[in-house]
Amino acid sequence: MKPKRTNILGIDFDVVTQAQALEIAMGFLQKTPKKDNNKLSIIFTPAPEIVMKARKSEEFRKIINSADLIIPDGIGIVFASKLNKIKISERVTGIDLVSAIMSEMSNSDCGGVYFFGGAPGVAEAAAVNLKKEYPNLNIVGVRDGYFEDKDEESIINEINSSGADLLLVGLGCPKQENWIFRNKKRVNVRLAVGVGGSFDVWGGKVKRAPKVFIKLNLEWLYRLLRQPSRIGRQLQLVVFAFAVLKSKIFGKGRQEA
Repeated sequence: MKPKRTNILGIDFDVVTQAQALEIAMGFLQKTPKKDNNKLSIIFTPAPEIVMKARKSEEFRKIINSADLIIPDGIGIVFASKLNKIKISERVTGIDLVSAIMSEMSNSDCGGVYFFGGAPGVAEAAAVNLKKEYPNLNIVGVRDGYFEDKDEESIINEINSSGADLLLVGLGCPKQENWIFRNKKRVNVRLAVGVGGSFDVWGGKVKRAPKVFIKLNLEWLYRLLRQPSRIGRQLQLVVFAFAVLKSKIFGKGRQEA
């Protein structure tokens, strides 16, 4: 059953828990046979700053809303939904969801995963670390995110020849979403997910917040304390909050989808 959606500043978020999102994602991976309808399933993970980018671009907003699953990757999204008729009960982060998907894949007959993105060497390091965590995970290919337009054909051929079922694209927003949408009929995988900077975390380049910060939904504060230069990005949370309030006071906005 397809989950309900709730609209926040033009983005139609799926109202799912972490467990429900995982079940849906594994359903995408288990569809057979792969080439029946050449349908690629897509998961996007908008946080408040991504919502604000989409608000400025109708084209980007349509790309985000075209995804098969749109998860609320940010506690600000959860709080904003409380003003809607349909509410989101919990934050579902992209990195946690994808980690859970890979854990499930390592214990099932799902195919392989392809890592595409990050700085040179980062995705490779992520692959090494994740193989230690999930020894049975089938990582069928790795490529960094530094490429030119002329390389795109070879990248797609490499992904397709790898036999991957899951494609993780970490090119940053909005590049990764645009890339997935533009090539959704060319890549022969079952599921593609935009993972942002997750390769940096899995590869050990960036340390994730301690569990207590994550549990208290204060991961943003931990990042700010470690990297004060992120203040500009964090201010987007304030801008997002004001935009949500303004939309409720002065505009009706869609609440259901």
